[in-house]
Amino acid sequence: MKAAAALSFWEREVFFGTIDLIIVGSGIVGLNAAIRLKELSPDLRIVVLERSALAAGASTRNAGFACFGSMTELLEDCEKNGEDACFSLVEERWRGLQLLRQRIGDVQLDLKAYGGYEMFRETEKESFEKCMDAMPKINRYLADIIGHKEVFVRADQALGQMGFRSVSHLIFNQSEGQLNPGKMMAALIQMARQMGIQIINGLEVVSLTDDGTEVVLQTDAAWELRAARVLVATNGFARQLLPELQLRPARNQVMITKPIKHLPFQSCFHYDRGYYYFRNVGNRLLLGGGRHLFEQEEYTEEFGMTEAVREHLLELVREVILPSTAFEPDCWWSGILGVGDSKKPIVKKVSERLFVAVRLGGMGVAIGNSVGRQAAALMLSSMD
Repeated sequence: MKAAAALSFWEREVFFGTIDLIIVGSGIVGLNAAIRLKELSPDLRIVVLERSALAAGASTRNAGFACFGSMTELLEDCEKNGEDACFSLVEERWRGLQLLRQRIGDVQLDLKAYGGYEMFRETEKESFEKCMDAMPKINRYLADIIGHKEVFVRADQALGQMGFRSVSHLIFNQSEGQLNPGKMMAALIQMARQMGIQIINGLEVVSLTDDGTEVVLQTDAAWELRAARVLVATNGFARQLLPELQLRPARNQVMITKPIKHLPFQSCFHYDRGYYYFRNVGNRLLLGGGRHLFEQEEYTEEFGMTEAVREHLLELVREVILPSTAFEPDCWWSGILGVGDSKKPIVKKVSERLFVAVRLGGMGVAIGNSVGRQAAALMLSSMD
């Protein structure tokens, strides 16, 4: 633990006295849960604790895709979990995106409804044909959820303008878009504070216990805090506090280039079941993914870049995405996801006063809002 001064009487009374709800984690789930709780019960005293200067797990470290799954990803999910489970989750992702847009607004999100593509290389003819065979059925499911008759369409005609090498097919998703995760989180932070929700950064919870009357939290500053109810919303890091959870941390590595003159595309792109993703950010290229090739190394809570993933992503840019265009990386970063055998989020009551909302499976932008709302409803029902 940090060497820290004991809380003064004033600090104890003003900042940490008589707390109704503590939320551990100030990411998209934690803040949406706090905001929803305050909307439904304005008199609650809510404190959000964040161990970092920013919610650095994944909320501000993702690629900013407003998406619900590519064709190959949806087909794989149907095979593994069944069609009902797959499209139930798609509906939750779509509903979550609409709730996010309603709460923050498209302008503040910097939302651009460019649509999105999935690309298939020349060696992936079988995968593409499988998608084309399934497309009518997938579109029928999505029509009931989204309201468009043909969400996915074949889009090979767009290949000429993209400048890709060895890519033979594209599938276009008209209902996808891109946004700015930094602006999204800044808007949620501002909204929470305006509602009177207290956000404390730089204070890590190292353990918590439901003692039968309240939840006792120990922090890295050696301060003991207490609250009537606690929600753990730390996603990929949640097992540090609740080791029994069926969840694994997974690191995703991301690169963005310096500005590229005449970048030949303006959209979101998926490749290989969503394990790779890239998009334009203005006239820059953002690219991430590839962790499935280095699975054991990337199941980690440690941030950082690895040479193997870095070189693999750079090769994909040089050989496929921008084969005829000079580019220079501007910066690299990593984020930590919460994944598991199931893609369904964990939202549950751990004990009478302790709750958890985690395992977003890399879809936090889409489902973070709805997961936060579910957690808020569950917590309030326990207080009736």
